This record gives sequence, structure tokens and C-alpha cells, in this order.
Amino acid sequence: MHILLSLLLCFQITLSSFLPLLPQPALEDDAAPVSVTAPSAILMEADTGTIIYEKNPHEMRCPASITKIMTLNLIFDAIEQGKISLTDTVTVSEHAAGMGGSQVYLEAGETQDVETMIKCISIASANDASVAMAEFVGGSEEAFVAQMNEKAKSLGMNETNFINCCGLDVEGHYTSAYDIALMSRELTLKHPQIHDYCTIWMDTITHNTARGSQEFGLANTNKLIRQYEYATGLKTGSTGLAKFCLSATAEKDGLELIAVIMGAENPKDRFSDAAALLNYGFSKCRIYTDDPKEGNTTIPIKRGKEDSLSLSYKNQFQYISVKGEDFSAITKELLLPEYVEAPVKKNDKVGEIVYMLGNEKIGSVELIAQQDIEKADFSHYLMRVFSSYFG
Repeated sequence: MHILLSLLLCFQITLSSFLPLLPQPALEDDAAPVSVTAPSAILMEADTGTIIYEKNPHEMRCPASITKIMTLNLIFDAIEQGKISLTDTVTVSEHAAGMGGSQVYLEAGETQDVETMIKCISIASANDASVAMAEFVGGSEEAFVAQMNEKAKSLGMNETNFINCCGLDVEGHYTSAYDIALMSRELTLKHPQIHDYCTIWMDTITHNTARGSQEFGLANTNKLIRQYEYATGLKTGSTGLAKFCLSATAEKDGLELIAVIMGAENPKDRFSDAAALLNYGFSKCRIYTDDPKEGNTTIPIKRGKEDSLSLSYKNQFQYISVKGEDFSAITKELLLPEYVEAPVKKNDKVGEIVYMLGNEKIGSVELIAQQDIEKADFSHYLMRVFSSYFG
């Protein structure tokens, strides 16, 4: 069954009749709001994860080098966690140097720093650099791929299974447009510095090997970087089985969009499809943003060592509109209990502010405790009595 499933995936046979999926509906009701030639695509707003457009988004397909988005996620996770740094030296193994497909022709025993490897992956989609980094971060490519699948599961990527870290066609290696959008969103929101690398149009690296020192040019595989005004990344991919794929990110007037294209017939179609989706999103979407004011919001405490608890709002509120709603009609309601009973831990939810558009709830923001409040004991009450009596 596993072999049959993999063959079906790589030949892009639709599996909807075999695997019942529950796609999230796009916000737009029009049957064909924008023309997309590729068989599978999705458009997502990055901050909220709102789906603006979808076409077979849960169809599982060979992803080619789009795979490297997850590879980059784990690399930047490791940097953030202090496990590696941009200046660390990476030694290229025989296995990494032997990768086919897109590469920067690293040689076994050659060394490069982490930042150079990130450039090779982000700009030139280098398979050899991807495997070298997988071995550096995970100990082996196999161990690193296990981490990729674990990360995918944590992000809710239920239509994904990685077999390698670079995206070469292999049995059982697949994902979906929806899942690609999820890992693209994770990378761009959690590690926005990725844009510093994937927007580089051309660069060079230096190979220092037994044959001497030699410069090698890097050219960005994502032509939207030059062709689309608002492009900020992210990753291309193409193999014989995957055809031409793209996860394109763009930002305009504070709105960040992710357009994923899978299975396009040629490079031109994947870029034109992505540009069409991005243009559609920017023309249809508006963002309502509200930053609730903390002020001096407090609430009484019962049975606590303090009489009141200070509150703050957990986060900013955003609402994405694709239907031209009147934002002036949005109302807010503060929902708080009369009191809170101790003990209370810092960041505990105490209440919320609810946002309404007409009769529809469009979201909410939690009110959370600013500090710990311990439960009062007998000695505390006794001290209160003495304090009030002897004033």
C-alpha cells in the first residue's frame, strides 16, 4: 500500500477518492476569482494564516526543492537555540558532495561557514549544501529528516512525509500546497531574516580546495525577485516528477502573502500563476488592526495576598477582509468576571476583549495576569488584622 501510494503521488494522480481530506474553505465565494493554470495552489495571508484562495490545496504531490523550506526552518531553529552559529565551520562529506540536481559543486573535505551554506541553499537551491547542513545540524541526513518530519507534525502538516532534506524525487517523499504554506509561514514569521538571503539576486562563494581557491557564482532561481515589485522570497523547486513548484512571498502596505504553486508545466507558468495570486490577494485584502490599550486595568482578588490584579492584553488583534466589509462597524466588548480567586499565575487568562462585525464574532484577544498572586493563608489574615488594629 505504501509503494502504491507513493507511485500515485509522484505521478500526480489525485488521491481525493482514496484519502478523504477536509480542506479549509477559502474566504472568497467566487468559483474562479483568479485564473491559475497549475493543478494545485493556495494563497495565504501570513500573519493570521487566513486562506484567501485555494485550488486542490490538500492534494499530495512531489515537492522538489520546496522541501528546503523545512530544511531552512531547522537550520534557523538551531541558530536561535544556540546550537550552531553563522560563523561555524561546516565540513562537506562524501555523501553531501555526491548529491545530484541543483548544486554549487562542493567537494568532499571542503569547508564553508554556516552563513555561506544558507546562501547556497536560499539563492542557488543547492542540494549539496542542504545535505552538508543536515549532517552538521542533525548528525546525519537521516536524523535530520526525522527532525523535519517531527517539525512538520507539530505544524499540522498532515499531508507531508519527507525522505530527504533537498527534494530529489524518491519514493514516499511528498507534501501538499497547504502544508507548504504552513512551513513557509513558520519560516517567514519565526525567522524573518530568511528574506535577507532569499532576496539576493546574485552573489559569489569561494571554493578553497586542494586544487586552490576559486570563485563560484550564485544566481537566484526565483525570478519573481526581479520581476515582481513586492516579492520577498521564498523558494523554487523543479524535478521531472514534481514539475515546476514555487512558494512565493510578498509584502505590500503591511500585508504579507504566501502563494504556493505545485505542478506547473513550465517555469513561466509557475511565476505567472504566483504573480496572479499575489495581485489578487493585494487587490482584495484589507487588514483591520487594533492594539488594545493596557491602561490601568485591574480586577479584584478574593482570598489572595493582594487585593487586586493588574491585567494586560496578550497580543495585537488583526482581521483580514476580502469582502469589502466596513471596518467602522467593528465593535469591541470587554468581558471580565467580577473578581478572580487566588492563586493566580502570571500570564493566566482572566478575560478577553471580543470583536464583532454586525452580529458576527470576528475574533478576540485575551486579558492576562501581569503577576503571580499567592493564596492568602491564616498568618496573612492575622497580619492584616494586626495591621488594621495597630494602624
